[in-house]
Amino acid sequence: MKKGYLVLADGQAFQGFRFGAEAGAVGELVFTTGMCGYVETLTDPSYAGQIVMQTYPLIGNYGVIPEDFEGDCHVKGYVVREPCGHPSNFRCGGDLDGFLKERNIPGLYGVDTRQLTRIIRESGVMNAMICGEAPADPAPLRSYAVAGVVEAVTRREPAVLPAEGETGFRVALLDYGAKRNISQELRKRGCEVTIFPASTPAKTILAMEPDGVMLSNGPGDPAENVFQIEQIQKLLGKVPLFGICLGHQLAALAAGGRTYKLKYGHRGGNQPVRDLNGVRTYITSQNHGYAVDGDSVKAGRVSFANANDGTCEGLDYPGLRAFTVQFHPEARGGPQDTAFLFDRFVELMKGGDL
Repeated sequence: MKKGYLVLADGQAFQGFRFGAEAGAVGELVFTTGMCGYVETLTDPSYAGQIVMQTYPLIGNYGVIPEDFEGDCHVKGYVVREPCGHPSNFRCGGDLDGFLKERNIPGLYGVDTRQLTRIIRESGVMNAMICGEAPADPAPLRSYAVAGVVEAVTRREPAVLPAEGETGFRVALLDYGAKRNISQELRKRGCEVTIFPASTPAKTILAMEPDGVMLSNGPGDPAENVFQIEQIQKLLGKVPLFGICLGHQLAALAAGGRTYKLKYGHRGGNQPVRDLNGVRTYITSQNHGYAVDGDSVKAGRVSFANANDGTCEGLDYPGLRAFTVQFHPEARGGPQDTAFLFDRFVELMKGGDL
């Protein structure tokens, strides 16, 4: 048991114990409230540049299951109250300590994650450092920024995934840090999915003559992705379009809207979302630190709102044959209440209306 520290940008230091790699790390400290799904959390590219802290006290009890990976692991560090060193599950392929060591990612346990969560809720997300010794001056922490992360996590070459049915639709998926289950949900509905790097120009997408375009989730500040926003402007109205998470934010910016940073974001599998076109409230999986100012998007109408804080959770663009949502209907991990949105996308490709 080696001592380690989590040092916040405001100077507070928390002593714990090291696990995973013994490397140091600087990142943006965020918390997620999921009681399970830690494998999917660690392999969600949307966490690139961040130190992830789990609010649930025991993490790792069913081990690491490679079949559940949503992508590569891009977290800067991992903080838990108590890691399970002896997981038990028939699908288990390893433990958290080994997973982090293999990827040179430092972990810290034995710290008061409840107190840390309260600090972030009051002060907002802040930079932090995992280290072996508390630094005398935490000032360098304040200069860190999550930047350039979409280009860091996107694939380098296109890939074609075959359909698992016979609708015959061909979907172009722009990978800004896409979770694997987005393409899986499309394939289950009979769509052939071609995944493109985030740097792909709109003319390449349109030359493929897809039946629909999917904008994926991803990390970082949406406004930083100027090229991607310009390409989405060229796609809107040309082909049915569905955006999730970062894809929702980029589409709003492409349509002339604004985004802003939330105090501590929405991360976990229990975010309530009201359907403004009906009477239902859905429990959703979310992972984002930015939100869309719904009133700023004149070309669209807000379709979903967060039941806790009223933030925009979805936009419909009837004149552009497009719709987007802030939450994750592919739900890995999390509730599957909103998986019907993939069916809605298929109907839109068939010529249906929003």
